[in-house]
Amino acid sequence: MAVYRILSIDGGGIRGIISTILLQRLSAEPSLSGWLEKVDLLAGTSTGGLLALGIAKPLNLQVIRDLYETKGKIIFDDSWLRDLRDLGGIIGAKYDIANLDKELHAILGATTLSQLSKKVLITAFDLDNDVADEQQRTWKPKLFHNFPGPDSDGDRLAFKVGVYTAAAPTYFPSADGYVDGGVFASNPAMCALAQTQDPRIGDRPALKDVVLFSLGTGTSLTYITGESRNWGYAQWVKPLISLMLDGVAGIADYQCCQLLGSAYRRLAPVFPPPLSIPMDAVDRMPEMIAFAEEVALEPTIEWLKSHW
Repeated sequence: MAVYRILSIDGGGIRGIISTILLQRLSAEPSLSGWLEKVDLLAGTSTGGLLALGIAKPLNLQVIRDLYETKGKIIFDDSWLRDLRDLGGIIGAKYDIANLDKELHAILGATTLSQLSKKVLITAFDLDNDVADEQQRTWKPKLFHNFPGPDSDGDRLAFKVGVYTAAAPTYFPSADGYVDGGVFASNPAMCALAQTQDPRIGDRPALKDVVLFSLGTGTSLTYITGESRNWGYAQWVKPLISLMLDGVAGIADYQCCQLLGSAYRRLAPVFPPPLSIPMDAVDRMPEMIAFAEEVALEPTIEWLKSHW
């Protein structure tokens, strides 16, 4: 079978601008002309899901970049009135998800997943599967996709799926019972690889024919000193979110590397210590743009030329 190409993009909120610029730079490389159009499956979590949906529509990368640069402040609008109402995020989400809904609708319109130009896999988490049998009712991971079969989500509106995957707990309210897929797959690469091997999709590629390019949104070097931390809820809640996101991303990287070997490439640029950029740091857009423009791409370019 011909090479089957997967592009997987991590979550990371406003840091999606970094992934977008990296994709723009790779697409501008003369020796890689048309590489992005060759993608067979786009996988994404949270901001990576928005990128995947936008590329699959298809939207020009500059349109997607403009969403971050010009609409980021609207999406992450932490007004004083909202702070007053939710006590600074203590009893409510930090941002109103209606702004995200509006901006995604503006660029994706009434397009359904089945109308996208490419196959997609978008992660979210279903807080209640709402089945009649109480023995089976539970929360669970949800992988929205437009592959054929009885579990296809082809009739779902792309912009709504974008809202679901980006509804990060504490940052946004849940949307129609869904929250950000980053709670189980901040790096969706392994989910995408597993999807290609699902016997229900029909003509699935052999593992030896799959190549996978995994793209991060900027990594902060984080650690907790000391051999013992006798912490409770208050101390653990903030670092625990980052700990889980980084841990999940790291294990997916390990798994894909072991299964695919040289047919797998991960580009996850690391911020110079002690730099750390939160997923809602809209005011640091110039800093993120400058960082993305300086990331060394030569090894990734060579990998794409030889494997893609």
